[in-house]
Amino acid sequence: MSLLLFIIIFTAVGGVLSVLAAAVFLLLPDKQRDQVLPHGISFAIGALLAVAFWGLIPHAFEQIEPERFQGLSATILAGILVFFVLEKLLIWRHCHHNECAAHADHEPVHQPAGTLIILGDAIHNFVDGVLIAAAFLTDVKLGIVTSLAVAAHEIPQEVGDFAILLQSGYAKGKALFYNVLASLATVVGGVLAYYSLEDLHDSLPYFLALAASSFIYIAVADLIPSLHEKTDIKTSLQQIALIAAGVLLICSLHGIAHNIELG
Repeated sequence: MSLLLFIIIFTAVGGVLSVLAAAVFLLLPDKQRDQVLPHGISFAIGALLAVAFWGLIPHAFEQIEPERFQGLSATILAGILVFFVLEKLLIWRHCHHNECAAHADHEPVHQPAGTLIILGDAIHNFVDGVLIAAAFLTDVKLGIVTSLAVAAHEIPQEVGDFAILLQSGYAKGKALFYNVLASLATVVGGVLAYYSLEDLHDSLPYFLALAASSFIYIAVADLIPSLHEKTDIKTSLQQIALIAAGVLLICSLHGIAHNIELG
């Protein structure tokens, strides 16, 4: 299987299929959906952090000389700060719970908010596609686990997007259509990156560092705070277990992919 085909398939997995999975999830009654969503968020945290620290960052450092280590570390730091600014400007990383100031229940959401969310999602999906392609151009198994991590955090986020679009006055069919359309930006970003990054091998470690900073920022800034709403022992233990499960799954997939001949 060609590298480009891998990128197309797995950017679709990270983008379009996560939207469709979220759409199925929305068929659940509101009460059940509210009960299940926090579990998905906990699992996504573990998956994102595992890909960042177990896969992306080590691979990035393996590809450069020791004298460039400080520059690569600076890229990770700068990436986290850039994603913070982008979140402020574009609302492109939405809160994953109903009590946040960005879309609190008592504050009505109007049509422009839904449009901005679609636009912001398209932008960050495009960047996700670039990051997945950069991972594949480095190593096929790294690309696979990176795309799975993208899908893991996209599903709970897409559920939130659907809720906001419906509140903005979109019908369910239109909300699904626009979310799928925005998710196709992941495939577009992956394909364009394949043709541009292939000739820029020296830049790949820095794209991997940006991917890692994106995953770290999403997990720490967007997802983890939502887990602190409930502090009872039972819920806390469930959160820890699901985060650990996300870490173990990604590490296991990384090990399995390492032992399988692909291509």
